[in-house]
Amino acid sequence: MKNGKATAAATVAGHLATAGLTLALAVMLLGWRPHPRGEIAAQVPPARVEPAAPGRATAEPDGATVPGEAPEADAMADLDPEERNNVLVYASVNKSVVNITTESEIQGFFGLEETSTGTGSGFVIDKQGHVLTNFHVIQGADVVRATLFDGSAHAARVVGVDASNDVAVLKVDAEPDKLNPVTLGDSSRVLVGQKIMAIGNPFGLERTLTTGIVSSLDRSLKAKNGRMIKGIIQTDAAINPGNSGGPLLNARGQVIGMNTAIISSVGQSAGVSFAVPINSIARILRQLIDEGRVIRADLGIARVYTTEHGLLVLAVAEGGPAERAGIRPIQVRIERVGPGFVRRSLDPESADLIVAVEHKRVKTVDELLTEAEKHQPGDTVRITVIREGKPMDVPVQLGRSN
Repeated sequence: MKNGKATAAATVAGHLATAGLTLALAVMLLGWRPHPRGEIAAQVPPARVEPAAPGRATAEPDGATVPGEAPEADAMADLDPEERNNVLVYASVNKSVVNITTESEIQGFFGLEETSTGTGSGFVIDKQGHVLTNFHVIQGADVVRATLFDGSAHAARVVGVDASNDVAVLKVDAEPDKLNPVTLGDSSRVLVGQKIMAIGNPFGLERTLTTGIVSSLDRSLKAKNGRMIKGIIQTDAAINPGNSGGPLLNARGQVIGMNTAIISSVGQSAGVSFAVPINSIARILRQLIDEGRVIRADLGIARVYTTEHGLLVLAVAEGGPAERAGIRPIQVRIERVGPGFVRRSLDPESADLIVAVEHKRVKTVDELLTEAEKHQPGDTVRITVIREGKPMDVPVQLGRSN
């Protein structure tokens, strides 16, 4: 027994000696040293405490308890400030966004009628059921439907349109608790570089959020009727077919524009999109709801021909403001070229050449109309024309557009 014990002790001593030698070699070769407690703590990630069920308490290691959080609040805590802002804006506005579908009867092959469908977006602006969208979304539609956030579909009646700003107002009959109006912002305070968000229905995917920045301001965009929409907001948010008519939002969730168009060779997002500024829409909104159209000041000039020197008046509206003021349209010159034969030709020298409105130079039809429409029906404006080679001002009392 003693010999056995001695042998065991010798064996243990041998193992200890071998372990000691191995440790010494490790110290010399690797420069190992014990980690201070602080360094160990810095390398070990803190334990993640799983969220408790709502209304329950979570036990802490020291026995203390803290109130539990709902899963939604816990998820928000994991987000950075920008993500949190995106989530909050979407939560507050997405129920205001409407999915618009249209149907139109068109002539197909062999003269047969076919049904053409389209989709777009819109947003609720009041508890009476008024919805804003683009004019081109509902243009020519025989049937318009609006689907609200809860999936309920409603027939939508077109209340008013303004093709010059690509704006239309619809009316849906829905319970007030299903209508969540947006908050309109101030597009005059928009700055290049600021964050923006867009919510719409691209490709029919309802209430889709995309983000970006304001890329530029004061762009111009040609509307369906040929007029130029001024002050357009350019963004890099992903806008695709179906987004038209949806709201463009700032970081506070206020509507600063209405998404209306993209530039793309394939008809899909290429990082250049445009929105009509909300201030331009707000100025005409009341008229669209009350009158169904925008009543603008009218010069009563029916046709002009654009030249490098100005706008040659070809025709004026009979009994209209321009005719009453004495604006001269082009006249037909009649020449006798033989017995019983006459030749008719236009005489450019007989027509007034419009060059300015209130002494502001105008070079295109759009500029002429824009300057005139800055005034109200009944106002008198000075139209500068070149007549018989000399400039002169002609006062014109503006009428009302049809």
